[in-house]
Amino acid sequence: MTLLAVRHGQASFGSADYDQLSRNGHEQSRRLGAWLASHDMRFVAVICGDMRRHRETYAGLAEVLRDNGIALPAAQIDPDLNEFDHRAIITAFMVQQPDHPTIRATNGGMSGAPREVFALLQTALRAWVAGTLDAHSESWPAFRQRTQRAFAKLGEQSAAQDVLLVSSGGVISQLAQRALDAADERAIELNLSLRNSALCEFHALPDGLRMGSWNALPHLANARDLWTYF
Repeated sequence: MTLLAVRHGQASFGSADYDQLSRNGHEQSRRLGAWLASHDMRFVAVICGDMRRHRETYAGLAEVLRDNGIALPAAQIDPDLNEFDHRAIITAFMVQQPDHPTIRATNGGMSGAPREVFALLQTALRAWVAGTLDAHSESWPAFRQRTQRAFAKLGEQSAAQDVLLVSSGGVISQLAQRALDAADERAIELNLSLRNSALCEFHALPDGLRMGSWNALPHLANARDLWTYF
């Protein structure tokens, strides 16, 4: 099986409903659909997380594919492919370390430059992975367990077929961690490196999962202004 994993388009950071795609996110999804159509990409199965940003990303690219005569199979929705709750993790970190420099720099996580927000998220995620935060959100081991459960279902898809997966950075980085046999710290770095609507290719070989490509944006090659992380 060849698995093409897509991170969702840009969500609505700073809005009341983060889970919906932004204008950029919808455009990223449409351009991805156009690129897939131009390369005659076809899939025997589509697996999608159950978050709004996942479903809207899939709907956007699928619409363009249909307009180009390429029909996708009905998406299989799997909540096990949902992202962890980053807001709960940041909140737990702020409660635990209210005077941390990354919290002060972002006004309690409410504002700040992208670099400052990135630093806060990275620090909070490291604490989460280390198991030092209070259990106000899903734990790192629990997150890994459910994503592994989802990946086991992926393995049940027909062999030697192309499968499309639409999910989030944290989930896709779990695939990469597994393929690379990487440490937890590396999984966080992979997660934070992944851009919106990026393509990651994985191959299921007899001896395990292998990575073919990571964080590719061929559909945005001429649209640098659409390269976003969150």
